[in-house]
Parts: sequence; structure tokens; C-alpha cells
Amino acid sequence: MSEYRHSVCRWCFGEVPLEELCEQVRQLGYESIELTGPAEWPVLSEHGLTCAIATFPQGPDGIGTIEKAFNRPEHHDVLEDIYREMIPQVAAAGIHQLILFSGNRDGMDDATGLQHCAAGIRRILPYAMEHGVILVMELLNSKVDHPDYMCDHSEWGAALVDEIDSPFFRLLYDIYHMQIMEGDVIATIRKHHARISHFHTAGVPGRHELDDTQELNYKAICACLHEVGYNGWLGQEFTPRVKPGYDALKAAIELCR
Repeated sequence: MSEYRHSVCRWCFGEVPLEELCEQVRQLGYESIELTGPAEWPVLSEHGLTCAIATFPQGPDGIGTIEKAFNRPEHHDVLEDIYREMIPQVAAAGIHQLILFSGNRDGMDDATGLQHCAAGIRRILPYAMEHGVILVMELLNSKVDHPDYMCDHSEWGAALVDEIDSPFFRLLYDIYHMQIMEGDVIATIRKHHARISHFHTAGVPGRHELDDTQELNYKAICACLHEVGYNGWLGQEFTPRVKPGYDALKAAIELCR
């Protein structure tokens, strides 16, 4: 049995009713449906599931989304408000992680953006600490899926973790996204695993099933997670080509043991 736990990302199976998805993934051995919000958590609980990482809150004008987040000081007041509202809900549901984003560059240099992100996150960090919730910034590719996103390389994310210097701020290392941006997945995990509290999967190219049509060796990657002693969550975030995708989820959890 693996030291880490297995989760499914809700948005990848958005066309499936939540009750049905809960029943199916529980039978397959998953313990979580993640990137869900307060309205969904009672349904998960009824099925003996949790949420490994909560979805982001969103304020006016899309503040809090991937494109408009912590690298802009003009967003910090709204971000503080919406995260201070969300954090106690996350904690009350027994969830221990909450996702957040850097925002897009929009002409800003990376060093300035890092300092702005650190300043904004520090405003909500004491509240997260009080409630026992880890704030987790996701690494995303800016090459295919999220043009201009700032937190698009592991070294930048790691530097932000070091700058904030708190166990209540960590990275979400998305294997799919970082394979597209920089490769070197196993070496990066070995180097930065202490700064990472969550992982996502998907096949490259295409973000589909973890099968032999894609280039990543998930068996070796998961062996590396064992090697470094990772004991968090591994979230399956692929979009199945064959719907509803339960066979693919079964194959993925078997591959990623």
C-alpha cells in the first residue's frame, strides 16, 4: 500500500453527477474528490470521501482565478477578504489544503511578481495557520494551457516557498504541466519534494489517460514519490477520451500505487 493517498479532480469528470462519481471512485479505492467547494463537501462526506485540496474562492472581476491573483498588489485586499472567508469553511470540513495561484505576468518581471505574491500570501498566512490550513500554489504551464501564467517553473515556485518560509505554504507540482514546461520530473521531485504538498497527474501530450500513448513514465515517477517519502495526495487530473472514464481511473490508481 502506498504511503500517499489517491484523489480525483472533480472538473475532469464534470459531466458526471457528483453522487455517481462518489460511488464509482470510492469503489476504485480513491479517498478524495478534490478541487471541490463547500456545497459539494457534504455529498463527499456522505460517501465516506474527503477533499484533498479545496478549490479557490473567487471575488469580483475574476480576482482569485488563475489569471488574476497574488502577483498584483491591487488584488490583495479582495484576496484577503475571500480567503479569510474560505479558510474557516475549509477547516470546518476537515480539509487541510486550499489552492491559490500567482496570476499572469501581463508584463511584470518574475522577481517583482515573486515579491508581490509573498506580500499577498503573508496577509492571509496567519489566518491559515490559525485554522491549520496549508495554502498551496499550483505550478501550471504557460506554453499550452495557461499563456502568461507566472508560476510556470519549479525554481520560481521553490524560491517563493523559501521566501515565505512557512510550513503553511507549499506547492502543487502538476506533473503534466511541468513536463510541458521543463521536463526533468524525477530530478525535480528529488530536489524540491520538501516544498511540495500535492501532486497532479495527466498524460502528455493531450492531458488524457495515463496509458502507452503518452510520454511520461508514471511507474517510475511514483517510485520516486516513495523514494523521497512523500505522504500527501496524488490527484488524477486527466480528461478521459472514453467517457465516463472509470476504466481509466481504475488503470491510473493501479499504475500509481
